[in-house]
Amino acid sequence: MNRTSFRTAFVPGAAALALAVSLSACAAGNETSSANGDTEGSSLSGTLSGGGASSQEAAQNAWRAGFQEANPDVTVNYDPIGSGGGREQFSSGGFPFAGSDSYLTDDEGELSAATEQCGSDPIEIPNYVSPIAVIYNVEGVDELNLSPEVIGQIFNDEIKNWNDPAIAELNEGVELPDAPITAVHRSDESGTTENFTNFLGTVAEDAWPHGEVGEWPIEAGEGGNGTSGVVSAVTNGTNTIGYADASQAGDLGVASVQVGDEFVAPTPEAAAKILEVSPRVEGRPDVDMAFDLDYETEESGVYPIVLTSYLIACQTYADQETADLVKGYLGYIISDEGQQVAAEQAGSAPLASSLAEEAQGIVEAISAE
Repeated sequence: MNRTSFRTAFVPGAAALALAVSLSACAAGNETSSANGDTEGSSLSGTLSGGGASSQEAAQNAWRAGFQEANPDVTVNYDPIGSGGGREQFSSGGFPFAGSDSYLTDDEGELSAATEQCGSDPIEIPNYVSPIAVIYNVEGVDELNLSPEVIGQIFNDEIKNWNDPAIAELNEGVELPDAPITAVHRSDESGTTENFTNFLGTVAEDAWPHGEVGEWPIEAGEGGNGTSGVVSAVTNGTNTIGYADASQAGDLGVASVQVGDEFVAPTPEAAAKILEVSPRVEGRPDVDMAFDLDYETEESGVYPIVLTSYLIACQTYADQETADLVKGYLGYIISDEGQQVAAEQAGSAPLASSLAEEAQGIVEAISAE
């Protein structure tokens, strides 16, 4: 398999040029950053541009600030164009790293394209675990319980009114308005949508017969571009409901979701527990830490609508500068400091120490050709 240089891949097209990695040479060629972002004694410098999952935007802003404070000669850019756009840009050479709310597959040839671009198996490591909240804006309704079946029926345009008996049965004592529901979905291809619909298609197949999709499959409802677009539409609308990374919910109501006999709120701690009960994707190489989330778990305290977001990168790069920047930045994200910064600023759940240690080992091995 031919190895494609990121340096040459960035040349064609204005869009690629705008997103390219612009790097200045390290002053001391033998000094490089460690994978935890500690650059003491190094001269890491340049500009690193990646992008992808908009759900990571708040966390990426926090990571960029922390990493750039420790490395004042480095600029990191992250374009929240959505998971699908991030994977596409990475696989075509537009980004040296990407964020994605779903792992690479060959359903549309993405895994093969990424492997060809990198010249070896691409790296996929979890970096961001967060609940996908079912957000709502209904006057007078401060708490809301929903089952997977009811959520599926609402977003499939089968339940159309807030005081529908199926909703009322789950919310005894709550005064639900006799008003039409406006369901808001992502209008762009989205890893958040993939995770949300994968949950519905797995747990409530009769209510959501469309299965896992990255692009919204029905015309009903209102579309919003990116996580911010969905949150804005729910916030500015009336009697609205949507789905978004819980860290972006702001002052909106968030529903508790039925798991077994209990209703669980979308907290980072409850979301993180799903990795403890979920298997790895079979047949993946050692540098790939993709999970098949167990949406059907009835384990107490587990919030089941979760996105496990990944960092996608190459094991080797065409030049030392790119390798050093990717290695340093990804290492910082996975470090204890990076995970804590994201927890504080974006409400995500820090990775379990065993997962973080495994991911650091993968990042440490990033090198130049």
